Amino acid sequence: MLFKQQAWLRQKLLVLGSLAVGSLLYLVARVGSLDRLQPICPIEGRFGARSQAEFPLRALQFKRGLLHEFRKGNTSKEQVRLHDLVQQLPKAIIIGVRKGGTRALLEMLNLHPAVVKASQEIHFFDNDENYAKGIEWYRKKMPFSYPQQITIEKSPAYFITEEVPERIYKMNSSIKLLIIVREPTTRAISDYTQVLEGKERKNKTYYKFEKLAIDPNTCEVNTKYKAVRTSIYTKHLERWLKYFPIEQFHIVDGDRLITEPLPELQLVEKFLNLPPRISQYNLYFNATRGFYCLRFNVIFNKCLAGSKGRIHPEVDPSVVTKLRKFFHPFNQKFYQITGRTLNWP
Repeated sequence: MLFKQQAWLRQKLLVLGSLAVGSLLYLVARVGSLDRLQPICPIEGRFGARSQAEFPLRALQFKRGLLHEFRKGNTSKEQVRLHDLVQQLPKAIIIGVRKGGTRALLEMLNLHPAVVKASQEIHFFDNDENYAKGIEWYRKKMPFSYPQQITIEKSPAYFITEEVPERIYKMNSSIKLLIIVREPTTRAISDYTQVLEGKERKNKTYYKFEKLAIDPNTCEVNTKYKAVRTSIYTKHLERWLKYFPIEQFHIVDGDRLITEPLPELQLVEKFLNLPPRISQYNLYFNATRGFYCLRFNVIFNKCLAGSKGRIHPEVDPSVVTKLRKFFHPFNQKFYQITGRTLNWP
């Protein structure tokens, strides 16, 4: 009798276990398709009127899968047409700066359902050979998106290249421009660190940062060193202001984006006239990596490449002090022009 009861109990538990697993699998599949069932999300402002600019919130797995298959050549153009996907010129560009956090900013903005990012740096406006291929070549380098979404690309060399402001102006004089900056000395050292890593990978030797940043003849800051020149933000911005009013620029605090990304992203949402969609749920701190990673939903999350967050070499404190003193007046002018004061020494 006892044996029969035990067998019956085991059978009962097996049935309940199967039901539980089935329910769990249903929920997982359900999450993957939730976006298709969500209400429409109106986008207001310059990117279209409320009545015309409505689109389903991003169906992450479905849409990403479709675009991935299309890029691999496994999806027909007819299928893309049926889903109303198009390749659009960007309505906003992250123009710089190098080692300021452009990749992190682009990936974080891609959390927003109204934003679609170009995965690679296109280098259209700063590369004469690419620019000669024409605007249609540039457009075809853009990702597929819904017509009411906005495409954003980033190429940090744009900020410091002389020809770029005029070229972008000719494409779209009302485009929105994002500049992400870090404390200038830290940014210069980060710039050096990336180049150093590339040299070491090829078993090549490289000068110490101090020797490059300080002119050995005058013992003053070496403004011919590109990493130093790039950090003189106001000099580059003044060139852009010949073509675009300051209202078309938004300054992102790259240092704050590392430690407290959500407030910075909310400011960008406002600048782009996007409804607030990015929340703390989408950002979680990865203690192992030392910075924030991205959460799209309960299934899909993403961290930046391992090359991000390189450990900087130790730099002579006197050189750091000299550089900060050198950058100080330029920083003050940058605050004045942009209307945003940053906590730089």
